[in-house]
Amino acid sequence: MRTQIVRKMPFSIRLILPSLAAVLLIMAAVTVQASADYDLVIRNGTVVDGSGRQATRADVAIKAGRFAKIGEVSGRGLREIDARGRHVSPGWIDMMDQSGEVLLKNGLAANKLLMGVTSAIGGEGGTPVPAEGIQGYFQALEQQGISLNFGIYYNAFQAREAVVGDADVAVSDADIAAMQQHMRTAMEAGAVGMSSAAFYPPASFMSTRELVELGKAIAPYGGIYAAHMRDESRNLLAAIEEMITVGEQAGIPVEIFHFKNAYAPHWNKTVHLAIEKIESARQRGVDIAADQYPYVAGGTGIDATVPTWVFAEGLDKGLERLADPEVREQLKAEIMDPHSDRMVANSGGWENIVLVRAYNPDYEQYEGMNFLEIGAALGLEPADAAWNIMLEARPERAYALYFMMSEQDVQTIMRQPWVSIGSDAGAAPKLGEVDDIGLPHPRAYGTFPRIIARYVRDQGLLTLEEAVRKMTSLPASRVKLEHRGTISEGNWADVVIFDYDNIQDNATWEDPLLTPSGIDYVLVNGQVVVEEGRHSGKRPGMVLYGPGHRAADTDDPAPAS
Repeated sequence: MRTQIVRKMPFSIRLILPSLAAVLLIMAAVTVQASADYDLVIRNGTVVDGSGRQATRADVAIKAGRFAKIGEVSGRGLREIDARGRHVSPGWIDMMDQSGEVLLKNGLAANKLLMGVTSAIGGEGGTPVPAEGIQGYFQALEQQGISLNFGIYYNAFQAREAVVGDADVAVSDADIAAMQQHMRTAMEAGAVGMSSAAFYPPASFMSTRELVELGKAIAPYGGIYAAHMRDESRNLLAAIEEMITVGEQAGIPVEIFHFKNAYAPHWNKTVHLAIEKIESARQRGVDIAADQYPYVAGGTGIDATVPTWVFAEGLDKGLERLADPEVREQLKAEIMDPHSDRMVANSGGWENIVLVRAYNPDYEQYEGMNFLEIGAALGLEPADAAWNIMLEARPERAYALYFMMSEQDVQTIMRQPWVSIGSDAGAAPKLGEVDDIGLPHPRAYGTFPRIIARYVRDQGLLTLEEAVRKMTSLPASRVKLEHRGTISEGNWADVVIFDYDNIQDNATWEDPLLTPSGIDYVLVNGQVVVEEGRHSGKRPGMVLYGPGHRAADTDDPAPAS
């Protein structure tokens, strides 16, 4: 017996035996690792590869952060995941993200990863630093580490403000030339393109000519222009025409952020004309497309109810005007005018605008109520209640939900093959809290699983293959993310493994911070970041440098990947 043999051995040899056994175990482990063909193999899953092609049963092998083989994989992996009964998709790309600042504070972006987002494109409002600071900003993200891949736009107004400030003033040719130089600096530092938010003052003070000229500055770099359009409501068609003009005259692709028909009197009507206008432009060669979020309410500051002229002399002067009772009486008439482009008329009245973040303990009890109800509770007109809350929240920005879209229009837009998906939400500083914008909207926790659960599985509006294409290869092609967006050999291995039958967005209007269910694994650049619905804490994300980036030294021949 073995025990007898050990007893007969000298004491010194008996001391050596445990150490020898440990060495043998280590050697065996090394031998297993040396014989492994791949870092990770996903087996038996139904692969939806992102191209729009029909899903198929296949194994997926990953090595050195990239897809190494798709099909029947006979080699072994250091780790293997059995995806039987699950679907395997490329990582989902958030085409309209708001995480530019928060990633510097917390790079985990847990709410994004838990809903399958592996890459995000931020910057509706631009970069959190000036053009000359973008390189350092990207380096900071790389040094501290981020869990998802992240790229960002530089906003046209950032260039304007750097030259002429934030007032509504005319700009000269020399001013535009200086603005163009800021744009070039941003593109060379790695911005994916130029954004604008022309609905909001002071960005609304920029003319179409300025946007065209700044667009010309990004054209040589292969950049794209993306915008929260000047109007998403009564003048929707004119705003789309401006986008087309910028694209045609500057010679650049254009992207409509969160495409919607946000005007109750025109629900289920104007959206068809808008789509026809876009289709007509596409047929004559304009590279125009859009993204959307799958909800009937948008969310933004209460300031969106205030006519833009109030801020024509800058923010401070605008706030002073808003506090003036005489000015307020004038504004109350303006915002209810059917021709107003502000959010009260667009939403069909104050009863469709719900306070969700007051930043003031005196008003927290009214969060979740509409402003008609709040005004009655306070003994004020709804406008006075809203603007008091707005002013008393300063320097924070008080937020509201605006129920200004119809479900029918949301679905009509979603059917268009050139519409991708964007959450219009940021990463949360801490999981279970509101995103860094400060807006409690279910889109921050539910956008992407909602597409599959509601519009594919439950309603059959889209096929699964088409929905995944909208969340992967389509956005990747729009912002020129080479080597991403499809499960193809050589591409970066961003992956979502999900349970089609049970995937669900759980975030609601009443409880917007609930994480989704049915997403089992999320991989970023070949590393498991979400496992069994929990964030692992890993940070394998990369900065997604735009096509104008001029890196002196890079290990990858395509820095935008």
